[in-house]
Formats: sequence, C-alpha cells, structure tokens
Amino acid sequence: MRDANVFAFRKAMPRMSWSPRNLYNLWRRSCGAEAEAINFTRSPKTLFQQRWISKALVANGDLDAFAGRTEQLERAKKKAYDEKRKGLAPVGSLMLAEARRVVIHGSILLNGKKHTNANTRLAPGDMISVDPAAIRFLQEPGSSKAKSEVLESLPAQSSASTKSSLTPFNLPPYASPFIFIPAYAEVSFPTCSAIYVRHPTARPGYSEIPTPYDADGEVIRLAWEWYSKMRPRTRSKSQMAREPENRRPSESI
Repeated sequence: MRDANVFAFRKAMPRMSWSPRNLYNLWRRSCGAEAEAINFTRSPKTLFQQRWISKALVANGDLDAFAGRTEQLERAKKKAYDEKRKGLAPVGSLMLAEARRVVIHGSILLNGKKHTNANTRLAPGDMISVDPAAIRFLQEPGSSKAKSEVLESLPAQSSASTKSSLTPFNLPPYASPFIFIPAYAEVSFPTCSAIYVRHPTARPGYSEIPTPYDADGEVIRLAWEWYSKMRPRTRSKSQMAREPENRRPSESI
C-alpha cells in the first residue's frame, strides 16, 4: 500500500494515474521546477544515491516489506478486511480475472487460431483477435420477462424515450496526454483485433515506453544500472527462453 498522499507536490513522484495532480507532477519532473533535481552532471550525491533516486522516479515499486513499510502492510490488510466485510467488489482483480477468462474460454485468436494459454508472451508480428461476443459492454442488455411486461404497460411515448436513451460517457479532465496508441501496436477497432508489430524500442530523444524522462538520459541510465546490479526478481535470457510460453517470431502456433 502506498502512502496516503501519493500525489504530494513536495515529492513530485510520477504515478500510473490519470489524475490532474499526477499530470502536474509529470510536468514538474520533466521541464518544471523539479527538473534540475534529476540533473546529475554536477551533483554532490554519490553514485549509489543517484541510482537510488533514478530507480525511485522510474519505477517506485519496491515491496513494502523490503522498503521497511511493514506498518503500511498492516493498514492494507485491515483495509482489505473492512472492504470484504462491507461487500465491496475488488475491481482491479476482477478486471484481470475477466481478461484471463476471455482467453481461457477460447474467445481469443492468436494468428487466426484459438489460443487458451493466458501466460503467452507475444512475439513480433502476432495478431490478436477478440470475439466481439465476448466483450460484454458491446452487447445489448438482455431484457427479462418482468422488464418487458413493465414496458408494455407504459405509454408508447415513454417506452420510446427509454429505448433511445444512451448512457453518458465523459472523459476525466486532462485525459488527452494519457490517451495514445503506441507505435509498436496496430489496432483495428472495427474488427476487435491488433497486431504486435515489434518490441518497444528507445533511442536518444525518443521512447516508445511512456516516461517523462529522456530515453537516453541520466535517469533511465542510472535506473538501468540499479536493476542490472541488484536484479530483484529478474530472469536471465536463458531462463526466459526455457519457458514454454515464450515464442520466437518464426515460431508457428
């Protein structure tokens, strides 16, 4: 569990959120008042401190127990218990479970063939197609017998207005910077399909992975040095190649 004030202006830590406060922090870290704090050209900080700051700004995802935040773990457990008592739905886990259910039930086509392994990592050139019938919000809600009887008893004008009513949809404020399709994916909304063109790449001045920092800048370099040295929960290329769900571009389904 994170701190209560995750969008604090004092720390200005970038988060994975569409919040306007998070957007303001992203601007401060990229070209605002806090941009000078990540300039390590003439910094009195040690190399370890520079790597630690870069890692925190890029990922900011240490385990609570590793970071010494055991008290927050207890609060998180208490909050989860309270939500369970109140009957609140775990929306995040349900969303992932729903996506996994769509794959396991055979509603996903990988290169034109049914694929039911939800752990498969895509290879460049793979095409993913989703059965529109499996997308619930694209389907018309089924009318029950009781609902049809109620509609029949209502005047014709009111029933017509009920049928023509649409659910309003409004984007949250300042959502445009976060709405984009990456260059390594070609998406076709009418056919509910997408092509994974290639793996994300980065070069000086350009990065296909969303980040407020320069792709070839000091923050990304030092963060990479931190993880390459500490290697928390990482796997070598040989280990990843031995996993059955990894495929190569030339491999057929």
